[in-house]
Amino acid sequence: MVFAEYKRIASEDIEKSIKTEMTGDIELGFLSVVKKIKNCPTYFAEELYKSMKGLGTDDDQLIRIIVWRSEIDLVEIKGAFQSLYAKTLTEFIKYDTSGNFRTLLHL
Repeated sequence: MVFAEYKRIASEDIEKSIKTEMTGDIELGFLSVVKKIKNCPTYFAEELYKSMKGLGTDDDQLIRIIVWRSEIDLVEIKGAFQSLYAKTLTEFIKYDTSGNFRTLLHL
C-alpha cells in the first residue's frame, strides 16, 4: 500500500507528517482523505456519529451519508459503527431522530 511505502521512506506515518507540515482546514482535509482511503466504512461511521452526537442532529450530513452510501457500503458502515460505538446505527438513529424523519431513515 502507498501509505506503508511512505512510512518506509519517510520513517513516519502519513498522518504524523500531515500534522507536522500543515494546519487548519488543509490539515483536516488531508487527514480526512487519508482516513477515508485507509478504511472507508470506519470513516463514514465516524462521520455519522458526529452528525448525531450531542444536542441536535446535523440532518443534512446524516441524510447525505445514508443516501450516498446506501447502495455502496452501508452494510460495512453499520458494522464499523457498531464496533466503534457499541450500538447499532439503527438504534442510534432511532434515539436521535423522530417522526417522519426517523421513518425515512429507518435502516
